[in-house]
Amino acid sequence: MGIKTVAVHSDVDSSAVHVKVADEAVCVGPAPTSKSYLNMDAIMNAIKQTGAQAVHPGYGFLSENKEFAKRLAAEGVTFIGPDTHAIQAMGDKIESKLIAKAAKVNTIPGFDGVVKDAEEAVKIAGEIGYPVMIKASAGGGGKGMRIAWNDEETREGFRFSSQEALSSFGDDRLLIEKFIDNPRHIEIQVLADKHGNALWLNERECSIQRRNQKVVEEIDAACTVTFVRSGSCCEYVFLTQVEHPITECITGLDLVQQMIRIAKGYKLQHKQSDIPINGWAVESRVYAEDPYKSFGLPSIGRLSQYQEPLDLPNVRVDSGIQEGSDISIYYDPMISKLVTYGKTREEALKKMEDALDNYVIRGVTHNIPLLREIIVHSRFVSGDISTKFLPEVYPDGFKGHMLTAGERRELLATAAALYVAAQLRSQKFLGDLRVSVVPAECRRWELCVELDKGVHMLGVSRSGNNYTVEIDGEKVEVSGEWNLASALLPITINGKHRTLQFKLRVLSKLAASLSKHMPEKVPEDTSSILRSPMPGSVVAVSVKPGDNVAEGQEICVIEAMKMQNSMTAAKTAKVKSVHCKAGDTVGEGDLLVELE
Repeated sequence: MGIKTVAVHSDVDSSAVHVKVADEAVCVGPAPTSKSYLNMDAIMNAIKQTGAQAVHPGYGFLSENKEFAKRLAAEGVTFIGPDTHAIQAMGDKIESKLIAKAAKVNTIPGFDGVVKDAEEAVKIAGEIGYPVMIKASAGGGGKGMRIAWNDEETREGFRFSSQEALSSFGDDRLLIEKFIDNPRHIEIQVLADKHGNALWLNERECSIQRRNQKVVEEIDAACTVTFVRSGSCCEYVFLTQVEHPITECITGLDLVQQMIRIAKGYKLQHKQSDIPINGWAVESRVYAEDPYKSFGLPSIGRLSQYQEPLDLPNVRVDSGIQEGSDISIYYDPMISKLVTYGKTREEALKKMEDALDNYVIRGVTHNIPLLREIIVHSRFVSGDISTKFLPEVYPDGFKGHMLTAGERRELLATAAALYVAAQLRSQKFLGDLRVSVVPAECRRWELCVELDKGVHMLGVSRSGNNYTVEIDGEKVEVSGEWNLASALLPITINGKHRTLQFKLRVLSKLAASLSKHMPEKVPEDTSSILRSPMPGSVVAVSVKPGDNVAEGQEICVIEAMKMQNSMTAAKTAKVKSVHCKAGDTVGEGDLLVELE
């Protein structure tokens, strides 16, 4: 649009992608959000320093903060988003519910004021009836939200929700309402100008969630109105600039461009009759998380290898990171929003399968295995979904893809073939043999491949780029011209084309026979030792050496990426030693407390 841009950033984000692509950049403080991205004074100083005429707030942080919008207006700076009245009316969940009731819209039963303390929360929850949802009035994105089924969980939920809300939004006000047990989450995208014109840009299905945060969204049929549907009950809240990529894919509108035009004072360029529904779009939120721990506990680290699947048709990736970026404990663990679109839902989902298979992420644990399983699950494909999809489909937690017998053979055979190819490559130097005299090339290899804690014996023979692998009396044909330095390997297995990313241990028959002499690691007694399940910072420690604790009693609280997690005792015992204190930064697996 020909508009010069200024990026604001914290000191740990000095090399972030948005900083590199902007015309100018200003550091607004250290890593903690309260000292940088929520620091209004620092951001106002950056505006004055650069002479910026408008501010786009992005996601979260100050995007729904009416005080920030007021300060911008007082300085004559345009806020690219809703005006202060709209933010007050709809960005605040308490205010929005009052407006909805006045308009005779069905809303979720609950307390419409600010909850003062934990004991008042218990009293209100008892009047509403369990289960209840405790949530931040100014919040969104799953931050500052807790479900409570009894008085004790209400007290705990009040404490954690208020702390998370203050950290994420600079506002610790909470409300309580009846928890809708099996809802669907529907969003309506709305675009309105300053001249009384408004458009709705179709609905989005956002029910696949974990910890009240969306994981997969789709659209078929700027600001967003969000609905939680359950019978006749309907909650709606105002959120700014959320899942716009899938809406853009089926409407052809650039919503951020439209927001900037509207903020400048222009009228909408389109009428409702101009808004098309072209095809179907699906979005998967790719997170730096371990999906095998509570469907996704945060993971930190450096992206040692990063390759987006943009060479595939009808794929869009909205990300703020690149190869070499650090995923830190300070911010949301989202890596990208991966979007695919097609003429039908079936086509869009098939493209999502391919995109996830071709997405390369190394250096951090990520949730692509979970995303891949969700989009091919029969319940999801049939549309039988709700916000309880994940706990209902995986009641014991996500364990990864369960290999069929055929898939297991293919995976083992491919690992063996690649091992042989790598061994043969290592014998050559610039296409020639490394030494002038070498033994005749081996025609058959006896190998052992480790998979799922089991060891499998295989025989491999080779003819050119074709490998025949014998497994349990069956033969698997593997072929392909491979670049073994590539993270993605296009392979033909029994005549079928596959794209693979995997990591298996392959040993020669001799090495496998010797490995049995290696001592096994003795499992740790986890009932007496509490380790951090994720990287983060210690918010509070509730015990000291000599204290007696009961099973399930809180020992300490770890905050990771703006979410607080209570660490509890696995048994009734006496505290032997405490290895952390409030304010400490801990890594995954670090020792926190020992019990006798």
